[in-house]
Amino acid sequence: MKQHISLCVEHHQQLYPWGSPCALLPFGKSSPPKIITFDELMAAARNLTHLTLAHEIAVNANFCIKDEDFPRNSFAGTVKRIVHKAFWDHLESELNEDPPEYEHAIKLFEEIKEILLSFLTPGANRMQNQICEVLDTDLIRQQAEHNAVDIHGLANYIINTMGKLCAPIRDNDIKQLKATDNIVELLRQIFRVLDLMKVDMANYTIQNLRPYLQRHLVDYERTKFQEILEETPSALDLTTEWIKESMEDELSSISDESSSSPGADSSSKPIISPTLVLNNGYLKLLQWDYHKTIPETLITDEVRLQELREKLNQLKIIACVCLITNNTVGAAIVDVPDFADQLKRISVPLLEGMNKKTFDLKEALNAIGVQICSKVNRSLTERGLPALNEEMQSNLMGQIAHIVEENNPVSSLIDKRIQFFMRSFLALPSFQKCLPTMPGGLSVIQTEMEFVGSQYASIVNFNKQVYGPFYANILRKLLFPEAPVGKAETETPAN
Repeated sequence: MKQHISLCVEHHQQLYPWGSPCALLPFGKSSPPKIITFDELMAAARNLTHLTLAHEIAVNANFCIKDEDFPRNSFAGTVKRIVHKAFWDHLESELNEDPPEYEHAIKLFEEIKEILLSFLTPGANRMQNQICEVLDTDLIRQQAEHNAVDIHGLANYIINTMGKLCAPIRDNDIKQLKATDNIVELLRQIFRVLDLMKVDMANYTIQNLRPYLQRHLVDYERTKFQEILEETPSALDLTTEWIKESMEDELSSISDESSSSPGADSSSKPIISPTLVLNNGYLKLLQWDYHKTIPETLITDEVRLQELREKLNQLKIIACVCLITNNTVGAAIVDVPDFADQLKRISVPLLEGMNKKTFDLKEALNAIGVQICSKVNRSLTERGLPALNEEMQSNLMGQIAHIVEENNPVSSLIDKRIQFFMRSFLALPSFQKCLPTMPGGLSVIQTEMEFVGSQYASIVNFNKQVYGPFYANILRKLLFPEAPVGKAETETPAN
């Protein structure tokens, strides 16, 4: 399996441009400095890269390697284009000499041979021997000395061999190669198609690796993270801080409840549920500032969690718009079938990309307010009812525009109900298939909320399976600082 993962990592670097290995290792500010060697740093970086990649392959059914080049107008794209053109122009000039100079072409054939051999499966001895025999560079050099190289024949053999090894999706590329006469252009296109075949091979490897990883991912991730922790003891600092903050929030909540309850014994030590502390921590991730570093144990799901948070933000706005509209003109539209869905269809396109820095939410809400007033008036007119007067329209558009204001009562209400619904998902046993009851005011986004909630619960439940022993040690240390804490236990505590 390590060989498969190493192959995928090589092709995966462009998708995870983390830069320096140091960027992979979050060090807590409060930890005492620890000097580690460069080899230890690189080992920890490799472990985290492999862990992240294995996790992505297993949980993301759509994950694949893509053949992406530099943007054409970028500096890197321009430099690459100039260098490549210079290389192929030089090769063409060499082959046009009298007699032709074949040394650079021979090196290309040597590289092509190695690539073709890398595509072979174990046991393909006959094809391996044939490739080595036809693309024997020592023999080709001897032929070159006597100006007897059949360069077009070698190219045709390479194309035919590629046709036997490539995926069906490359058949058209092979046909185009066969139709190319200019030998330099043909060699250039051969390398282009070989690069595509490398990507195909990597994705084929990923596809075959996925079922194995899915069966063994919990143990694999836990083992890899334990190795990271042994090489970098500070690799749980942010996770510890995240759990500590959640525990402090829970203590504060218990204290507030006790102070508001007459006759409560304020001297007794509060009892905290570790599961409740963890669940509160997971809920924080739905409102997390992702400009900050996420806890180390959640790095593999950071992108997915951020996408869920962004989706919930959009759904909250839609629910607020529908609730405000219903409260303002509800009596007039109560009999209109699917009117809430019509309001949602108005809002969704205008809120597209609302999490981008350049997005103007106030402007979008103003546009939504205008379109909703128009929609309401059209519906009223079609049923022979009077349209909204200017005061009602101004009131409706004003309330929609004020959704973004801090402590907006409608926004706060919807936000609490969304948090309650997501918390209910975490309270369900992982084996239970039924969904929690949808709170009032969220029915218009029920389908989307259930989908997001299921994705969220899946991420959280898997994270608990993998990192439960590490969380148990952290909680034990925070709740019972006098108790000894050792390596992560092998059994995950019950949720």
